[in-house]
Amino acid sequence: MNTLPVGDVLDLFVHFLTLSLLSIGGAMSTAPEMQRYFVVERGWIGETDFSTAIALAQAAPGPNVLFVPVLGFQAAGLPGAAAALVGILLPSTLLSLGVSRWGARRRDTALVRAFTAGLAPVTVGLVFATSWLLALPFVSAAAHRNGALLLIALTVLVTLRTRLAPIWMILVGAALGAAGLA
Repeated sequence: MNTLPVGDVLDLFVHFLTLSLLSIGGAMSTAPEMQRYFVVERGWIGETDFSTAIALAQAAPGPNVLFVPVLGFQAAGLPGAAAALVGILLPSTLLSLGVSRWGARRRDTALVRAFTAGLAPVTVGLVFATSWLLALPFVSAAAHRNGALLLIALTVLVTLRTRLAPIWMILVGAALGAAGLA
């Protein structure tokens, strides 16, 4: 955990305010941009710390946005966690409330139906980009490549063919990783 100057914590807050407006499909859809910001641009945390924060938050019960304050905490302690969480929640919450009320009154119009249908492929693409970003460190490392690709393929297959809760696949992946098999 780092101690950042107040200006950097404010920048973190403003960055997450912006990301909130881009997080179609949830905060996870903006993980590639968060990775660029935290790891590549600012160097506040390492690649492994970034992936670990997301994995831990996804394994925990609750909403998938839990990784956001973990990233903020890793970068700047409690002020960073608060800045990231409030930044990611505030705009999207206010916008969602306003749009849902507006859309509920107009749900049968062509514009609202087209907008809703158009968001589906955008969401799928953003989630795919996040998945790729999280898998890349393991697929890139020769020692982990085959195990990671096999685990990814099996996870996709199980997801498409069963109704198994994702937590079970996360636990299997964690166990295989801990055993050095993936």
